[in-house]
Amino acid sequence: MMDVKKIKAPASTVTYNRNEIDAPTNNIYEAISVIAKRADQINSEIKKELIEKLEEFATYNDSLEEIFENKEQIEVSRFYERLPKPHALAVQEWLDDKIYYRNTEGDTKE
Repeated sequence: MMDVKKIKAPASTVTYNRNEIDAPTNNIYEAISVIAKRADQINSEIKKELIEKLEEFATYNDSLEEIFENKEQIEVSRFYERLPKPHALAVQEWLDDKIYYRNTEGDTKE
């Protein structure tokens, strides 16, 4: 599993140089498509990790009316809320050349 805590991505909105984004593919739409797919992967990984950590602190009751939140759950949730968003992490990975991709359209034989 990747370590999102070590990726230095911005936590707020940033304007990127379009030429840097589309440089690897020479096509801005293809670059954004690759980044979007990676952002989905990152989001799934973060969500899975968060659910696993929250499960450690879960308390189960027979009554649906009573919901207990303990300090550990709240701290874990706050930590994940402060992380950069998946799309920011994916863009940073793209700019750092850490995403492997290939165009499969050229792979087909006629």
